[in-house]
Amino acid sequence: ILKTLNSWFWWENIWMPINCTWADFVDREGLVFPKPHQLYATIPYAFVLLIIRFFSERYVAIPLAKALGIKNVRRVKPQPNPVLESYFRECSRQPSQSEIKGLAKKCNCTVHLVEKWFRRRRNLEIPTVLRKFQEAFWRFSFYLTSSIVGFIFLYDKPWFYDIWQTWVGYPFQTLLPSQYWYYMAEIGFYWSLIFTLGIDIKRKASACACRRLDFMAHVVHHLAAIGLMSGSWCGNYVRVGTLVMFVHDTADFWLEAAKMFNYARWEKTCNILFIMFSIAFFITRMILFPFWILRATLYQPTFYSTTPVIAYFFFNGMLLTLQGLHIYWGYLIFKILKRFIFLK
Repeated sequence: ILKTLNSWFWWENIWMPINCTWADFVDREGLVFPKPHQLYATIPYAFVLLIIRFFSERYVAIPLAKALGIKNVRRVKPQPNPVLESYFRECSRQPSQSEIKGLAKKCNCTVHLVEKWFRRRRNLEIPTVLRKFQEAFWRFSFYLTSSIVGFIFLYDKPWFYDIWQTWVGYPFQTLLPSQYWYYMAEIGFYWSLIFTLGIDIKRKASACACRRLDFMAHVVHHLAAIGLMSGSWCGNYVRVGTLVMFVHDTADFWLEAAKMFNYARWEKTCNILFIMFSIAFFITRMILFPFWILRATLYQPTFYSTTPVIAYFFFNGMLLTLQGLHIYWGYLIFKILKRFIFLK
């Protein structure tokens, strides 16, 4: 069954134009092509990024946070109690008064001590400002580095200025070393985010169901990003893929910078950075992405192939879904800006 599914998945008509086979993508003089098995390398690259993250958060983010006035708040841990810990994890983080009395009897202690235990245990679940700053710093560092490196990789390429060039010579477009490393770093980064989902800050902490929903939303988002990038690698849509990654990263580092200064309570700096993020977001996600990149993926391929392959519909479906998210996020950002301008 697995062998049959594998042969169906790699059927040429899914990935490439008619009359092309995988045998045509063997490296030859002057031409190097992306190979699906190279994506296995993104897993070890993810662990390299995790090591870099550990040292950058510890030896760069913490001193920077202290310089900005962020203090490391130490929270008191509750006394180890298996009964209360089990109830906290499996039943409720905020038990009612009757439940607290029942737990007090079971643990042979006072109601006050049980209330105190739950209060301290809930506080441990709330991430400190320093922890939030560290995570924002890591994302800021990656997105900023990716944006700078992406611009260096792309600024002298003809398809950076003329979007039609993304399809000239397709599918026999040679893979550049810069494109290889750009893809490996981006996919590795999203793998690293999946590996750290259990320890990263939960955006919703009001209830177990909310946390599980938030966790699954992050998993789906990261896996979708990995799937889109990996699929574009296998189909040799690398030129368009690098443009998609560059357009997204150039707005994200402004948001992470705004978060960092928000945690430091530098209100004016935070506001300026959020405005910069909003401008970058609307330019890249609401103008460049739909009118530049989606035009290249939806409209231009029809000039180079009269028979669209299955991958054409798959990738464009995912990109259109992504644009739907952009519109939703843009609406939320607009609401924040409206309140910021008119309501202070």
